[in-house]
Amino acid sequence: MIKANFPIEKLKAIETPCYYYDIDLLKETLKKVKEEAEKYDYLIHYAIKANANPRILSLIAEQGLGADCVSGGEIQAALNAGFPPQKIVFAGVGKDDWEIALGLDHNIACFNVESEAELNVIQEIASNKGKIANVALRINPEIDAHTHAKITTGMKENKFGINIGLLNDALSELTKFKHVKLIGMHFHIGSQITDLSCFENLAIRANEIQDVLAMQDVQFETVNFGGGLGIDYHHPNEFPIASFESFFSTINRHFVRRKGQMVRFEPGRSIVGPCGTLIARTIYVKEGETKNFVVLNAGFTDLMRPAMYNAYHHMENITSNEEPEVYDVVGPICESSDVFGLKVELNRVRRGDLIAIRSAGAYGEVMASQYNCRKLPRSCFSDTL
Repeated sequence: MIKANFPIEKLKAIETPCYYYDIDLLKETLKKVKEEAEKYDYLIHYAIKANANPRILSLIAEQGLGADCVSGGEIQAALNAGFPPQKIVFAGVGKDDWEIALGLDHNIACFNVESEAELNVIQEIASNKGKIANVALRINPEIDAHTHAKITTGMKENKFGINIGLLNDALSELTKFKHVKLIGMHFHIGSQITDLSCFENLAIRANEIQDVLAMQDVQFETVNFGGGLGIDYHHPNEFPIASFESFFSTINRHFVRRKGQMVRFEPGRSIVGPCGTLIARTIYVKEGETKNFVVLNAGFTDLMRPAMYNAYHHMENITSNEEPEVYDVVGPICESSDVFGLKVELNRVRRGDLIAIRSAGAYGEVMASQYNCRKLPRSCFSDTL
């Protein structure tokens, strides 16, 4: 087993639980994303919901990426971090009035609209402000992403987007509005997708939709394929960067791009997931009759994914070189779901050992809570530790 190279002595001195971010890996990932996207002149908007740490956001903004936001708070976080308004897109099935107003006030690039009802509200608010809102219709393409049910978003039964069967109704509604400008269509079929045939099917479906709408003289200046590219949670040391080359080339091979058309993507997890590690300290090694437990000072308040999605995270005891043993790794929360992993092989664990829970840079710190009146986890960075 390949082990990661952590600054162990420095980590021993920090307060845990703590999110440790490998800034070199983040920069390397951003370089790769940009290189692969530039081959096809694709526009990249980082999905802020994956990780809204201000330092992380600032680093991503510095690299010239745009921002994909799903709340007014994320729009403000993007602006604070230095993302230009003209590179901000705003999605979400439940945009509140003040959030729409915030986007209009800053002249953001586009609202990814998810219902006729939302179109009406945007028209009303934009009219009152004397603004024109650029919108893309988020369409449910009926593509099965073959991922966890809680992160599948592109099917008819999901709450997101406009079903294909209702698309003409939305287009008809748009003809009535003077303060809403249709510029594109938007898709997002799910998260942690590792089967690239899903994206192949999405590109083909986008072609079909464009062909049908072209016969109605409906043209799009932009097509947004969303995000969803998965990362390798099982082998973070061997495969630290997601397969952006395969992802973008799949879309390029199968999507028929119209002349002058912009193509956008909204990756989140694939950019920040691998660079983040939750560092937790062992409080107890509890010996049971049938199994042994490693009890950490981190719980699902610090990393929700295992409890919420039954998600796997590779774990390492970074302060031990003893022979491996098998443990259930758990947290201190008063819930039976507060489990990070069952039958986890770790170098023999003793009280005080530091356990690294890998690939936690996405949907980790940003989902943390203060349940049980616990403190939020802190964060630290490889270049400033």
